[in-house]
Amino acid sequence: MNNFRFYNPTEIIFGKGTIAKLKERLPKKAKILLLYGGGSIKHNGVYDQVIAALNKHRVVEFGGIEPNPDYSTLMKAVKEVRKKKIDFLLAVGGGSVIDGAKFIALASKYEGDNPWHLLSHSEARNATSALPLAVVLTLPATGSEFNRNCVISRREKRAKLSFTSDLVFPQFSILDPETTYTLPVKQIRNGIVDAFIHTTEQYLTYPAGGIVQDRQAEALLLALIECAPLAMQTDPVNYDGRANYMWAASNALNHLISMGVPGDWATHGIGHELTALYGLDHAETLAVVLPWLLWYKREQKKEKLLQCGERVFGVKTGTTEERIDRTITAISAFFHSLGMPTALSSYGIDPDEAAAIVEKRLVKRGATRGEYNDIDGPAAAAILRMSR
Repeated sequence: MNNFRFYNPTEIIFGKGTIAKLKERLPKKAKILLLYGGGSIKHNGVYDQVIAALNKHRVVEFGGIEPNPDYSTLMKAVKEVRKKKIDFLLAVGGGSVIDGAKFIALASKYEGDNPWHLLSHSEARNATSALPLAVVLTLPATGSEFNRNCVISRREKRAKLSFTSDLVFPQFSILDPETTYTLPVKQIRNGIVDAFIHTTEQYLTYPAGGIVQDRQAEALLLALIECAPLAMQTDPVNYDGRANYMWAASNALNHLISMGVPGDWATHGIGHELTALYGLDHAETLAVVLPWLLWYKREQKKEKLLQCGERVFGVKTGTTEERIDRTITAISAFFHSLGMPTALSSYGIDPDEAAAIVEKRLVKRGATRGEYNDIDGPAAAAILRMSR
């Protein structure tokens, strides 16, 4: 196992009725910027709960943060922060709203000329201050409520980039499974797939002596497979199904299972390009990449694929190649059981065209991913050409 530093200061407040705890958790004298997305929280009761809890606080609202939050929208919020002297950010929504809040938190304190450099020039790693933030989670998927990660899009440049910073860990996050009750089934599906692939990105690499991390990752994969049917249920909604899905998604990317072991993240890197180019949902891009990446890298990932097959999917017999085949097929079958396609062609996208464009973009940036840092532009293109 490799040396590591683990740090996660976010307090999790989990369960029914916990939005009311905002009243006691938020600083009394702070001027709060309430951030949210397209307005669904105003129709499902979440907004009313938040406003009731904040009735003695000074609150400014900023709505309209898009899925795959756009830089131009977030910069408008940064102007509001500076103009109205905001002290604290409260993100109410899913990963896009939370990531938007993280960018706003850093950009509001940024002293350079171009806040996009926080992402494009990796200047976030050198940041020394940020606004404090907290979260009310309404769409479990990204784990952003429990980590220091942030992904931002810039549609005018057809770009989607990320940063990490200890400064943007939420001070606390409220996770009430009942906030998910009105979500469309497609969003539940996306969240389950996202959490599943977050886990595999940290697990399906090569053995590194991380017994604890492996077992934790396998437990998360098994939990997601087990709770998925209950989480997808809508009439009536199953509380325990939603609660376990929400908690699994948060734990899939709170950094714990990545400690001391290698990570891949090539599926995410390629997926971000597909979202920027074609507007696919984040989870949709991951599902059309992962199975083919596993096929492409099956020799390098052989030991962990065999381990995953045996421990997660019960694949214990056959030749090595047969067991690897069955394991990758089982992963695809799980996605299909949720109604999630695993091929670009399912979305009317020509894999050859996508491969050529993504290769060019990655080569231009010199971008590489994978546990061996060897998935470059040509490798990404080869993977995408298989997604048909």
